Amino acid sequence: MRKGLKVEIINLDEENLKDTPEWDSHPFSCKYCIYWEFPEECIDPAKERKEEMIKKKIDWLQNTKRVFGNCGKILYVNGKSVGYAQFAPAGLLPNSAEYPAGPPSNDAVLISCLFVWPKKFRRKGLGSKFLINIVDELRRNGIRAVETFARKGKPENPSGPMEFYLKNGFKIYLDDPEFPLMRLDLTT
Repeated sequence: MRKGLKVEIINLDEENLKDTPEWDSHPFSCKYCIYWEFPEECIDPAKERKEEMIKKKIDWLQNTKRVFGNCGKILYVNGKSVGYAQFAPAGLLPNSAEYPAGPPSNDAVLISCLFVWPKKFRRKGLGSKFLINIVDELRRNGIRAVETFARKGKPENPSGPMEFYLKNGFKIYLDDPEFPLMRLDLTT
C-alpha cells in the first residue's frame, strides 16, 4: 500500500450508507442495490426508484444488524469513501440460493459485495486490507467460515474476482464456470 494514504474501515450503518461510492458500471451506487436482499424487486434498478430502494436497503440493514450483528463496512482513503462490503448469513441474502454453485454453507457467512472504486485505488493492497478486516471481525465473533461467489476471469464483479480470493487464502469450495463458491475456513 502506498505511503501517505490514511485508510479507515468503518462498520456500515444507516448514516454512512449515504457515503457508498458511486461507480460507472452500474446504474448507481451500492446503497440502492437490493440484488442480494430482494431479488424479485431488483429486476429493473431504475433511477426513479432510488428512494424506495434505499429504504428497503436500510430496512434490511437494520433487521440484519438486529438478528446477526454488523453486516457491512465502508473503506475510506483520505476521508473519501472508496470501498463497500456487505456480508451476512445466506438466509438473509435470498439471491444466494440462485447461484449454480450454491447454496452457501449453513456454517458460513457470505460476502455478497466487496468492491473498491474508483479503479485508481485498486492494486494497492486496499482490497486485501478490507477483506482481512472483515475476516478478523467474523473470526472474533465465532463464525466458522466465510464464503463468496467470486467471478472467474472478469474483475468487474461486486463480490470480486476469484483470483483476489485465492490470493487471500480462499479455496474453491464448489466450482462453476462463472461464479464458483469460494470458502475460507476460520477454525484452523
